[in-house]
Order: sequence, then structure tokens, then C-alpha cells
Amino acid sequence: MLKLIPVLLIFLVLVVLSGCSTSQKINALKPEPDDAIPLVYENTPSFINLPISVKLKDIENQTNTLLNGLIYEDNTIEDDDIEMKIWKLAPITIENDHESSGEKIKTILPLKAVIKYRIGTKKLGVALYNTKEFHLNGIVTLISDVGLTNWKLNTVTELKSLDWNESPTMEVFGKNMPVTYLINPAVKLFKSKIEKKIDESISKSMDFKPNVLAALEQICTPFEMSETYESWLRIAPLEIYSTNAKLKNDVFMLEMGMKCNMETLIGKRPESKFNANKIILKPVTKIPQQITANIAAISTYQEASKIMTKNFVGQEFGSGSKKIKVQNVNIWHKDGKMIIALDVLGSVNGTIYLSGFPQYNEQTKEIFFDKLDYALDTKNKLMRTANWLAQGFVLRKIQENCRYSIKPNLDEGKQSMLTYLKNYSPMPGVFVNGKMEDILFQKIQLTNQAIIAFIKVNGTVNVSVDGLK
Repeated sequence: MLKLIPVLLIFLVLVVLSGCSTSQKINALKPEPDDAIPLVYENTPSFINLPISVKLKDIENQTNTLLNGLIYEDNTIEDDDIEMKIWKLAPITIENDHESSGEKIKTILPLKAVIKYRIGTKKLGVALYNTKEFHLNGIVTLISDVGLTNWKLNTVTELKSLDWNESPTMEVFGKNMPVTYLINPAVKLFKSKIEKKIDESISKSMDFKPNVLAALEQICTPFEMSETYESWLRIAPLEIYSTNAKLKNDVFMLEMGMKCNMETLIGKRPESKFNANKIILKPVTKIPQQITANIAAISTYQEASKIMTKNFVGQEFGSGSKKIKVQNVNIWHKDGKMIIALDVLGSVNGTIYLSGFPQYNEQTKEIFFDKLDYALDTKNKLMRTANWLAQGFVLRKIQENCRYSIKPNLDEGKQSMLTYLKNYSPMPGVFVNGKMEDILFQKIQLTNQAIIAFIKVNGTVNVSVDGLK
């Protein structure tokens, strides 16, 4: 019997040692992920500046294109006793009228005119008329006030002077006789015709609505900010504003602005919200300079899991002989919370599941998890098998490593935006420029694939239309 005692003691020691060296197994139920439909972020309206700059040379070129050769013809003498034909002899010149403090334009029109003027009466059904034909060849100078009406640059033109290249003539007995002393008072007979023709031509050449709408359609077409995360920026126009046109040196400046929503969407390419038929031009005295853009900083669960796994490398959690090491981290969405799965080795082997709400630290630009706790089944099993691991101080230590920086995502999002703010040209003659200020966090949304941090960025955007082709 005494011989058996040492054997029993050795057996008991082996059992105890064996029990101490064997890790406890945990087999908690996995909280299965659920679907979270991606949401469209509804933001406050933004403003995009649309300064239209049109050179007088552009107006001149288009006016000359519209007015060529015979520019006016009136073959009916019965209505007003005047029959008139006017030809453009040389290219029209349009320039700033500096004598009017640069607020009007001057049009110089070389012309030739043949005017038939009828004098007489009709009595008792018998016409008693004397028709005279005048031949004019000279330079007409016109001065125009400029305004903006219904997307068109309109002018109110007055004939300022008429300088003859050669003396006006009138046909008398088959010969052209100089009649300068007669024709100067007669200029008023065709003065209004010339003024109206110039106004009509400039109005046609300065209908910038098709050009502006074509540029807006390009700008409002959703473009991909990140191919990897399938993030799209969509600009949805609400209203278009415009100030009065101003002439500065040899360029017309027209300040326009678009009130719009700038949305970031995740997934497939979204539909454009641009509808040219619904856009109305509204007159204003001033266009806001600041714009607000919203950027989606997207972190896929796979990406976030990799970052968080690195946080746990080389770290042990627990005290004394009871410790664990985290080998791998996986996260997903469940019922509005984040599930964090930790594969652990040590005094406890297996997978433990935590749940919490994602939050954002503005100072560190980090996503962290508030109110982090063990999932219910995990907590129940830990209370029975590894109570030390379920204690608060161990959980707090683990929670410190359940965070990751989205600064790289923010930088990528910002760089994507900046690409479209550095002389970006969606179409010929249209250029987008701007600057961005500091990034401000707004909110977090969870989808079935990613954590999306929505960021607000203030700045300025200018979409300049350089000339109207």
C-alpha cells in the first residue's frame, strides 16, 4: 500500500500539470452577417460657379458669319414708300466703346446701300409718284447698350455716325449725281433698319443657352471617384442663377451659378439627374463663392480586417498564466452593429465574437468601436469556461486595438476630387478649376460590404466657358 502512494502522487501531479497545460476550447455561435442596403446620402445644396467669359472677338466672328453679302432687303415700296437693299462690303468690327466708360460696344459696319424713295400721292385712283434711287457707300458706326434676357446677350443699338467713302449719288436722267446735301437728312429712313439688323445678329450669335446646357450636362454626368470601391460623384442641378453681363476690356463677363446637390453613391453607375427642360435662369445680384462637396471614405470589411489584424500582432491579453494572442480579425455588419471576430490562441483557443457601434475620432482620423462587448453567446460561454477573459479590463485592452485609420481613404477621396479641380475639361472650351479646404466628418453608414464615412469639404469650384463656339 505504501508503495502505491508515490505512484498515485505522480499520477495526480501529471493530471494537474496536464490540466494546466491544455488550453480551453471555445465554440461560440457565429452572428451571421446581414444585408444593409447602401443608402444615398442626402446633403445640403451646394453652389458651383459658372463664370461665362466671351471675347468681343468671338462675337465679332459670329456676327460676321451671320451677316454676309446682302444683309438686308426690302423689295416692297408700297407699305412705307421705301425700297432698300444693304450689302456688307467688308468684315464688321466690334470693340469696346471706351468713350462710354467701357460699358457699351461699338460696331463698325462698312456697307453699300441702294435705296429707292417714293414721293407722291394717289388721287381718284390715279398714282402720282416720283421715285428716286440713292446709292450709298460708307462706314456706319453704331453704339450698343448690352443686357441679358432669357439666356441671350441682347443689345440696344443706335447709329452714331455715317462716314461716306464717296459722295452719295442719286440717279438723274440716267446719271448718278452727287446729292450729299440731300442724303444726310435721309439717313433716318434706313437708320432703324440697320440698328434692328445689328441687334438681331448679335442676339443670334450670343444665344449661349445651348453651350451652357451642353457643358452642364457633361458636368452633371456621374463620374467614378474610385474604381476599387465603386464610388461615384453625382451632381444634381436645382437652379441656375445669373448676374448682369459686364464688359471688362474686350471680354464680356457673365457670372452664373448652379445650385445643386453633390451626392456620393456606392455600387453601379447611377443615373444622371440632369434635365435641360427643367432648368430656369434666375437673375441675381451676387453669386455665392463657396461650395460644399461630400466625399465617401469607403473601407471594405476585408480591408478593415487586415488593418485591425496588424494592430494585434505581438500582443498578449490577460494576466499571469492566463493569456491569449489574436491571430486574425474579421469584421462584418449585423443589426446596425459591427461584429468583430477574433481568432485566438493561448489559454483559450477558438473564435470569440464582439459587437459594437462604429464611431469616428476627428483628431486621429480613426474608426473605433463604442460600447464594445462580447456577443451574447460568446459572453455566456466565456462566463462558464474562461471567466477571466470576460472581465472588463481584458475587454478594454482588446478594444484599444479594435480601431483603424481612414486617413488613407480620406486622402484618396480628396485626391480624386482634386483631379477634377485642376483645369479639368469635360468638353472643348469648358474648364473646371477649384480648391478644397479641410475635411470635416459628418456621419458613418454601414452597408453589406463596407463602412462608409461621409465627409464634408468646403471649397470653391469654377466652371469657365471660354468663348461660345
